[in-house]
Parts: sequence; C-alpha cells; structure tokens
Amino acid sequence: MYFPVSGVEINPLIPPLVAFIVSSITASAGVSGAFLLLPFQVSVLQYTSPSVSPTNLIYNIVAIPGGLYRFIKEGRMAWPLTWVVTIGTLPGVFLGSWIRIAYLPDPRSFKLFMGVVLLYLGIKIVTEFTGGSKKQKAQNKALEQKFKEQVARIKAESNQKVAAGLPADAVVKTKSFSMTRIEYEFWGETYSFSTMTVFALALGVGLIGGIYGIGGGAIIAPFCVSILGLPVYTVAGAALAGTFLTSIAGVAFYSILAMTAVGASTNVAPDWALGALFGIGGLAGTYCGAYLQKYLKENIVKVIMASLILFLALQYVIQFFL
Repeated sequence: MYFPVSGVEINPLIPPLVAFIVSSITASAGVSGAFLLLPFQVSVLQYTSPSVSPTNLIYNIVAIPGGLYRFIKEGRMAWPLTWVVTIGTLPGVFLGSWIRIAYLPDPRSFKLFMGVVLLYLGIKIVTEFTGGSKKQKAQNKALEQKFKEQVARIKAESNQKVAAGLPADAVVKTKSFSMTRIEYEFWGETYSFSTMTVFALALGVGLIGGIYGIGGGAIIAPFCVSILGLPVYTVAGAALAGTFLTSIAGVAFYSILAMTAVGASTNVAPDWALGALFGIGGLAGTYCGAYLQKYLKENIVKVIMASLILFLALQYVIQFFL
C-alpha cells in the first residue's frame, strides 16, 4: 500500500503489528511507544521529512485512550501530576514544532538529535536502579514488598501460576494540591514533590517532544520515577494522559504550520492514514500494556525499556560520525 503524503510503501498490516508490540511493552512504564516508533519510520520506512514528527503524534492520539481508560478505571491516575505536566508541556510543544521545521529538516541532523534524546532516556532509566534518596528508596521498596506479598497470597489462594496483580484498594488518593507542592497517597505510602519542579521539567520536555514527535511521556515518566521517587504504578497513567493531550495540540500546530509560507516549502503536513494505522495497533497495545503492568515488577519494565532505548541511541549517534 502506498501512502502519498509520506511517500511510504508498505504492507498495511505491518504498521499496526509493530505498534502493538512496541506499545504493549512501553505502556507498562507510562510511555506510549512513540519514541520507538519514530526510529522505525525513519530507519526502516525511510520516512525522514519533518512531517514524520506530527505523523508520530497521530499515533499517540489514536493509541493512548486504550491504556488511559484502564488506568482511570482502576483508580491509578495521579490527576494533579497529570494537569501540571499537560500545562507545562503545551508551550514547549509549539516551540519545538517550529524548531523542527526551521532548523532540523536535514535527516542526518535529526537522527543525531534522536540519538541524543534516546541516550538521555536510556541513561535516566538505568540510574533509577541506584538513584533517589534513602526515604524514596524505602517507600518504593515497601511498595514493591506489598506487591510481592499480594502476588504470593493470590497464588496460594488460587493455586495458579499467574499473579492477579494489584488489589482493588491500590488507588491514588490526592492529599494536597497547590502551586508549590503536590502530595498523594498510594497503597499506604505518601509521596510529595514540588509543583514548579514538574512544571519546569514539562516545559523543557514539551520542547523536545515537539521536535522529536512524542508527547513527552517518555521523558516525564523516567524523571518522576528516578528523581522524584514516585512509583511507576502511579506515574504511568499521568504520563500517558499528558502525552495524549499534548499530542493533540502538536498535530494541530503542525497542521497550521503546513498552511504557512515556511510549511509550504517543507513537507510538514502529517500523514493521517499512516499515523492512524500505527495508532490502531498502539490502541490495543497500550490497553494490554496497562493491564500487564500489574503483573510486572518495576525493575523488569526498566530493564526492557533501557535495553531498547540504549541500543537505538548508540546506533544513531554512531551513524552520525561514520
């Protein structure tokens, strides 16, 4: 099948299949998978024009609702975190979109940018194994121990090999929300962090996300887990929600830029058909990933994510200098 906007020719079953596999893994960590699908489009499909960025954002719009619905349904949404991330990311997405068109239209330079972003993400996830304060480590260790005990209890009661995941009372409860600090409780543990710290981070993340073609969850989630010491069980939903809302804004802005003089001279209009195909696979994948998260230890999710990200990052950085 030929996609005239992007110039890509591919079997229509491959994009949704690839998206399903990627998103099933990444949604467990609160990431839609767009940051891994972009390398697939650039390197495998040879889709290197600036319009690949908004096309990647379309994937987010279609794919994320499945996983987001499950997180909301199960009460694992840290809503104050979600709104701060969204509000902070939006201005950055708009600026990043402009930078992508004006200063990074060259595929070689864009690949280097991709490699640097992925390298940062990979290193960030790796540091989560040892990062964080003693108090944060103790809290997350206690949460992990509760998870193990719950799994063991259900296995003993049902005599099954498959765990039944988190209990019904493992929900996020907001304790306080102000311009300076956010505090919430999850499964008996209280977590708090600076509102402005997350806002400032989201602003920078939006800038990178607008250039790269991701909503920002791939950067927000590792930061919240490694630096703020928040459990991935609570960060995942907020990161996906923020990514979803900012992706809508990003696609809209790229579409508007396509009608300007700068956009007319460069291929910036999103390929809706190709993006939708990736999104269909991602929709099923994020739903499955959100479900699977309850059965996976945090470290398992981190190892999988770090391995994929670092491999791709090194590939792009090395290619630039060869």
